[in-house]
Amino acid sequence: MNAAQRNRHAALLKATGFQDCPALTTQSTDGEIPHGRELSFAWLTGTVMTGLTSVMLMGAALYVSFQGQDTFSTAYEALQLSRPRVEGPVATDMSAKSSRIRPVAATRSDLEIIEASIRETVDGRDMIRNQPFMRIRATLATAATSLSDGIPAYDPVAILNATQSVASAADAIEINTDVYGAEVEGEVAVSLADMPMTFVPPQAISDQGAADFVRRLIDSSTSIVGGVPTMAYAALGPSVRDLGLATDAGTIGGIAENVTVVPKSTAASGAGLGRSERFLTLRDATSLPEVLGKNGFSANQSALVIDALRNVLPATELPSQTRLRILYGPLSREATSLVPYRLSLYEPQSEDSYTHEATVALTDTGQYVLGIEPDFIDFPEEDTEEINVANLPSVYRSIWETGRKHELDDNTIERIIGMYAYDVDMTKKISAGDGIEVLKTAPTADGNSELLYVALTLGNTTRKLYRFGTEDGAVDFYDPDGETGKRFLTRRPLEGGGVLRSRFGYRIHPIFKSRRLHTGVDLAARTGTPIYAAGDGVIKYYKWQSGYGNKIELQHVNGYETAYGHMSRYVEGLSVGSRVRQGQIIGYVGSTGQSTGPHLHFEIKINGNLVDPLSVKLPKDNILAQRYQGEFSRTMAQIDDLMERQAAPITVAAAN
Repeated sequence: MNAAQRNRHAALLKATGFQDCPALTTQSTDGEIPHGRELSFAWLTGTVMTGLTSVMLMGAALYVSFQGQDTFSTAYEALQLSRPRVEGPVATDMSAKSSRIRPVAATRSDLEIIEASIRETVDGRDMIRNQPFMRIRATLATAATSLSDGIPAYDPVAILNATQSVASAADAIEINTDVYGAEVEGEVAVSLADMPMTFVPPQAISDQGAADFVRRLIDSSTSIVGGVPTMAYAALGPSVRDLGLATDAGTIGGIAENVTVVPKSTAASGAGLGRSERFLTLRDATSLPEVLGKNGFSANQSALVIDALRNVLPATELPSQTRLRILYGPLSREATSLVPYRLSLYEPQSEDSYTHEATVALTDTGQYVLGIEPDFIDFPEEDTEEINVANLPSVYRSIWETGRKHELDDNTIERIIGMYAYDVDMTKKISAGDGIEVLKTAPTADGNSELLYVALTLGNTTRKLYRFGTEDGAVDFYDPDGETGKRFLTRRPLEGGGVLRSRFGYRIHPIFKSRRLHTGVDLAARTGTPIYAAGDGVIKYYKWQSGYGNKIELQHVNGYETAYGHMSRYVEGLSVGSRVRQGQIIGYVGSTGQSTGPHLHFEIKINGNLVDPLSVKLPKDNILAQRYQGEFSRTMAQIDDLMERQAAPITVAAAN
């Protein structure tokens, strides 16, 4: 490079701000003015330390997140060392702002033994003896705990097996609900004989007395409360009181409708689980392990609680009227069930007073340690539980939770779910106050018992099912109209039931962005999820169709048709004209055709008209023959009588 080129480069560098200066130095005092060329070790050290500190803090935050913890102070929040005395209910979850007061609902959890005098024929003689039955009356669990951990995944097609009629085995438990009107002690033999012709019952009233009584009624009038004078023998029409619109004077009665517990926004319903608190009073003396097991403590957690209470509570037998206060919460944001954060025991002193006995709380390490009494409240007369909308489980899981709490075996719970799976959307969340009633035979020496009756209340609707056996030995459950719970078609015919993404009706099309009729329901599931036939039928369409992608149409009896769209592939061996049965795999979930993701588009047609698959009333698959109606009516009356009877003096468990 010659001198001219060097001068040109130097001029360009100077024009851009560069200077021909000495190198940077750590000696800030060189020269009269340092001109910013000094290097500060203090500044460099501070910068490096700031960076290291930031990396450590970010690493700690990530570590906590990956471990599923969002706070290091679970034990402190659970213990709440400084607590004022507060009158009335206290909110337990203050981690989020809210302008709503969380509702508190009364809970019922009664498992009782009832006794009735049953009439049966033994060796040609009528015998009357006392027979025990087990009755459960409970509100459905409003939060999922460890009781329902490990339950089978919801699969509506697998439930088909639980709805089939049961053939009575030769060694089946003998079931008799023929209730005798009077109570007897032990066993009584009844002998029937013709009344002798010489027996004449004494005359209660003379013919002249009866005639005078009728004449006085006709000649006089009777004042009816709330109405006008009318003849004594006249039939009274319906009144306002009969309609339930008026009760006592000055009081408006009736049934509350359109009242439910809903989140303040849609975001709240999809939020993670929150905290909830339960208040219990033991009606009978009960062991602490039994109480803990029925209230969501796992076997390991129960052992830890008992160990923590060993020094303050030597005996594990809790007397009647012992009060319990249990705080629940999730272990992580991704948790699907709640764990007990805190347990407080209160010992009864008199009918109206009680003292704090002990409190244990969960620490970050998963241990239970002794804690300080939580803030004071007056225990309600009835057992109550704080309702957290985010904690409300699905109907499916709530039935499992409630059944296991009352020691129902898994086969019985599956049977109960199967009986309602066609009428009830098991994936829908329950509402506060939903309940269930169960009647079973008392366990035998082998621990076996038979289900006799189930009533499931969801919202304002109660569905009752009664056990009844026919002459061919088949045993099934029928509603008061003599119909089983099994439907002619299933409403969600794929493994797991899918996730409802779009309902039937007009909507904005996700691809064309125009308002169109959605002719079915979209049930989202992973690609390759098996799709089942909704009912017995014949394949009438089995190929690609524009918009639907891979599609199958089934023709059922009585003008019913079903269609299945967007399938990834078909099952080999099927074609147009193939006959399929309910629950048979016909294809697999995909995203073929006009689709934005893997799902099943499911349609139902009745006589060529499209209907909503989730709400249309479908015919029952089995109806009781007319010749059994009389006997079935008597069976219902007998079971209803058992459900209304007072519990026996010995109660298995109560209000836990």
